[in-house]
Amino acid sequence: MKALLLIDIQNGFCPGGNLPVPEGDQVVPVANALIDSGKYDLIVASQDWHPAGHGSFASAHPGKTPFEMGTLSGKPQMMWPDHCVQNTVDAEFHSDLHTAAVDFIQQKGQNPLVDSYSAFRDNDQAALTGLAAYLRNKGVTELDLCGLATDYCVKFSAIDAVEMLPGVKVRFIEDGSRGIDPAGVNAAIEEMRSRGVTIAHSRDVLA
Repeated sequence: MKALLLIDIQNGFCPGGNLPVPEGDQVVPVANALIDSGKYDLIVASQDWHPAGHGSFASAHPGKTPFEMGTLSGKPQMMWPDHCVQNTVDAEFHSDLHTAAVDFIQQKGQNPLVDSYSAFRDNDQAALTGLAAYLRNKGVTELDLCGLATDYCVKFSAIDAVEMLPGVKVRFIEDGSRGIDPAGVNAAIEEMRSRGVTIAHSRDVLA
């Protein structure tokens, strides 16, 4: 059972969004090619789905500015611009993404007291989204993933997939992802590789 996990390919993380990843929209054609390839038995998408005033937003902390470090629930927290607020255009999937083929959407980041990069659990690792159980119940044995952003939500999702889905082959599709910081992207790829994630290109899948 082979699954594709599309991570946070939302307006908020694409050019014109509230927290744009450079070239974020360029992952869409790659994701669509993977979706349309017929190589997958199951297609899943994660969606950042923050309530207004989420604690990771700089606007929720007087005196803080976006991309400044602060604290949330007593732990270090990057202060982000308001982004992917529930039921806003910013939170919607990119309009060109072939969402009709998506079998399941996993929303995340709904607890205002903790951030959620991974599609599998909150950053404090105390609360699970339920995605791992869903994939186990479907009998998934191989999981490819890509999306936004490589150095945050993609990396943490890939590492959690290896840890929480023992025996499942996890593969990161590099050209179907973009990151915020080039140095951070390189570090994320090396960290994923060191944790057992295979680094691949979409041509490896589509061949």
